Amino acid sequence: MTDTVHTFTDDALGTLDAVALAAELRAGRRGPGEVLEAAIDRVRQADSRLDAVQAECFDRARHATPGTGVFAGVPAVIKDNTDVAGLPTCHGSAAFVPRPARRSSGPATQFLAQGFALLGKSTLPEFGLTASTEYVDRPATRNPWNTEHSAGASSGGSAALVASGAVPIAHANDGGGSIRIPAAVNGLVGLKPTRCRLLDQPGVRQLPVHLVAEGVLTRTVRDTAHYLAAAERFRPHPALPPIGLVEGPTDRPMRIGIVRHDILGRAVHPETEAVLDSAARTLAAAGHDLSETRLAVDPGFAEDFKTYWALFAVIMSASFTATHPASFRPWKLDPFTRGLARKVLRDPRAVPPAVRRLRTGTALYDAHFTDFDALLSPVLSHPAPRLGEHSPDQPFEQLFDKLIDYVGFTPFNNVGGGPAIAVPHTLMSANLPGSVQLSAPRGQERDLLDLAYQLEQASPFPKITTGVDTAA
Repeated sequence: MTDTVHTFTDDALGTLDAVALAAELRAGRRGPGEVLEAAIDRVRQADSRLDAVQAECFDRARHATPGTGVFAGVPAVIKDNTDVAGLPTCHGSAAFVPRPARRSSGPATQFLAQGFALLGKSTLPEFGLTASTEYVDRPATRNPWNTEHSAGASSGGSAALVASGAVPIAHANDGGGSIRIPAAVNGLVGLKPTRCRLLDQPGVRQLPVHLVAEGVLTRTVRDTAHYLAAAERFRPHPALPPIGLVEGPTDRPMRIGIVRHDILGRAVHPETEAVLDSAARTLAAAGHDLSETRLAVDPGFAEDFKTYWALFAVIMSASFTATHPASFRPWKLDPFTRGLARKVLRDPRAVPPAVRRLRTGTALYDAHFTDFDALLSPVLSHPAPRLGEHSPDQPFEQLFDKLIDYVGFTPFNNVGGGPAIAVPHTLMSANLPGSVQLSAPRGQERDLLDLAYQLEQASPFPKITTGVDTAA
C-alpha cells in the first residue's frame, strides 16, 4: 500500500498557494499569527514523517518584524546551503559543527526581501552533489507522494515540504538539476533561471564554469511567476531581457522541439516517455508546432561534466577547510563526496581540457534554438527510485553510474546557462507524479512561464490529495 503524507487541512493555510495566501493576509481576512502557527504545526507534522527540516527557527519567526514584500507573512523555508544570519549552514554534511552564520548571503537576502516568514532550513544531500536526499548517518528525506521513494535532490527537503502542504513555497538552487529534479518527483513547478538572473552564492561566479542558479519550488505556475517578478524588482539584471510579471498564458504559437533521448542518445523509461507524449499532445492541441529533434552534444560532454562535478567536491572541501577551520571536519565527509574527490585526484590532468570544453557550452546550447523557440523533454530518465537505490554508502562507481543513467537531461541547461522549467503532468504508477522539462534560449523565461501556464490550464496538475485546489 502506498504511504502518502500531506498536511492539507481546514486551517489558516487551507489549500492556498503563496499568491492567494499573501492576498488573504493583505486584505486582513487571515491574521499573520494564525497563518504562522498553522504553518509551524504543518512543518512539524510533515517533518515527523518526511525528515525534511535541517534546522527550525519557529520562535524567531514568532518574534520577527513582519515582512513588507509581495509575499509578506507567507511561511517558507530556505535550503541549508544558503547562509541566513543567525542560523547554522551545514550543506547537508555531518562534517560541519553547526554554528550560526554571521550574515545572510545574496540569495537569502533576495528571497527574504519578499516578506516571507522564515520557519527554518531544509535538507539537502552532502554539498548537493547527488540526486537523492539520502545520508549515511541519519534518515533520508522521503517523498510525500510515496514515502518509499526518493524526494530527489539537491533541494529535496524544500520540495518535500512544499509538496506535502507544509509551506506553499520554498527556496531552492540548481547546479545540475537540483531545482528541476525534486520538482519533477514531487509534482511541483521548478524553474532554473538564466545564468546570473538572480543573485548567486558567494564565489559561484568565480568558478571555472558557472553552473548554479537560484530559484524556488512551488505548487502553481503563478507562484513561480510572481516570485521571479518580485526578485527581479529587488535586483534586476542589466544585460538580460526583463521577465516582468507573467500572469497567464498567451495564444502565441511557438516552435517546440521534442527531445526523447538524453545527452548520450539513450531512450527513457516507458512511463517517462508516456508522460512526454501526453505533454506533447497537449501543446500541439494548443496550436504549437512540434517536431522531433535531438540534443547535438558530443558524447564527451557527459565525461567532462562528470569530471567537473567531481572537481566540485574538491573545491568545496578545500574552501570549507580554509574558511571554517574550527567547525569543518573533512574526515566526516560521506563516501560519495570522498569518491568524487578521489576521481579528480586520480587524474588531475583531465580537469583543464574538460573545463575548456564545458566553457563552449553556452554557444552549443544557443545553437539548439536556431529552429525552435523551446525544447520539450523529460526531466529525468526514469521515475523516482526507491530509497536506498541512490544511498551514498554504496560503492562509489556503482552510485555514480546510477546517477548518470538517471540525470540525463538537466545538466545541459546549467552548462549552457539557459533557463528550464519542470512542469507537473499526469500521474505515473506507484502514485508518483509525472513531469516534463521545457527549455528556452537564454533570457527567455517569459516563454517558459507562458508554456507552463498552458500545460497547467489544459491538464491540471496532479494533486497529492483528492480535491485540493492550490490556486483558490
